[in-house]
Parts: sequence; C-alpha cells; structure tokens
Amino acid sequence: MARFDGMTVLITGATGGFGRRAAERFAADGARLVLSDIDADALTAFAATLDAQTETLAGDIAEESLSQELVRLAISRFNRLDVALNNAGIVHSFVRLANLPTDEARRVIDVDLMGVFFAMKYQLPAMERQFRETKRRGAIVNIASAAGLNGAPKMSMYSAAKHGVIGLTKTAAVEYASKGIRVNAVCPSYARTAMAETFLKVTTAPEDVAYAELTRGVPMKRLAEVDEVVEAILFAADPGNSFMTGHSLAIDGGISAI
Repeated sequence: MARFDGMTVLITGATGGFGRRAAERFAADGARLVLSDIDADALTAFAATLDAQTETLAGDIAEESLSQELVRLAISRFNRLDVALNNAGIVHSFVRLANLPTDEARRVIDVDLMGVFFAMKYQLPAMERQFRETKRRGAIVNIASAAGLNGAPKMSMYSAAKHGVIGLTKTAAVEYASKGIRVNAVCPSYARTAMAETFLKVTTAPEDVAYAELTRGVPMKRLAEVDEVVEAILFAADPGNSFMTGHSLAIDGGISAI
C-alpha cells in the first residue's frame, strides 16, 4: 500500500517549485489533493496533469477566508484532512534592512507569516476533531527557510517571517501533541526554484558571480534541487514518522552546521 493511500493532502503555493513537485509526489503515493495558488489559470492547468482526485481553490493566502474555505473543501469533498503543506510564500527585494520598502516588508509578513497562521488556525481544529472522532492522525508541514534559523543579510523581513513560522510550528506542536497532530517545519536554503531564478535574473552581477553569492555560505557550494527538499517534506508528513513533532528540519547543504 502506498504510504499516503486514501489520505487527503492540502497544499498551498501548489504551482511553485516545492508545491508542484510535492503535489506530484503525494499523488503518486496515493493521496487525494486539495490545491491552492494565487494564479488561478496555472492552478487549473497543473491540476489537470495529475493522476489523482484533485480539488482546487485559487486565492491569496494572506486573506484569512481562503484558509477557512480550503479546509471546508477538503472535508466536504473528501471527508477528511490528513496532511497540510503550508508552502505559499514570497520574497522581497535583496537589499539591506534600511532600504527595504515598507509595503514590501508588510506584504512578506502577510503572506509568509500570517498566511501560515491563518492556515493552521483552520487546519488544526479540523484535524483535532478528526482524531477525536476517528483516531486518524494529522500532520502539518510548514515551509520555513534556512533564513528562519539564522540571520540572512539583505533578506531582513523574509528572515523575520520565517523565524516566525518556526515559532508558530513549535508552539502548535506542543499545543496539539496530545491531539493526534504533528507539526514540523522544513527549512531549505536556496533551491532551484523561481525565487532563485528571479534573483539570478534581476541582479546586475554576471550570472556566475550571482550564483556564487547565493551559494557563498553553503558548504556544499551549490543550490538544493527541488526533489531534495521535497524528500524532506514527504518524510515530515509520512505517517510512519509518528514521533517527530516541533522539529525544524534544515535542508541547507551544511549551513546550520557552521
């Protein structure tokens, strides 16, 4: 039997690098999917490629109502919510703190931090109720960042938001440990996603210099591959990994070992 066979998995930011590949992997492992992204057209097109029962709901994760409706959709369509991958996120301009525009800073907090808060605000009660009634356990995986574990020059508010995600993760893990819910965070450094590609394109430095900047503090001296991060996501969500909660799993090529 596939490890997520018959389970319902909710994924935000489902058309991005981690979200997209995670959806494909969960589907291949037997899951039914509830997918969300801000880009409705991309979301519909991606869902059509999946060999799994899939429901979609486009919207802005910074709006609380979206998180509420996503949980309602999972329960109404599939009668359960087993795994939530809170993946939606953005990054701001690569500048020093004092040069960061206030509107960009607030938007990052709204999406990267409040979006995770709103998501868990509705996911946790649904999973708690499910455990109470059926003894089916739930797992939440929040995408944080290596920038949430350490300081991140020129990424001040992104780093602050991801530190906040780790704080939410640990707190929720403790609050719901006896309620049948595990809550963990995955903390990647730069990977080969649109975020890294955008940096390489917008920087004025030659591509090889920009790449060296991204990987300068990484002992492995390279970016993570998307599949390497998704493996950690699946590990954190796996029902067989039943005693890990409140953990921030660094997928960072050795940065956190320094």
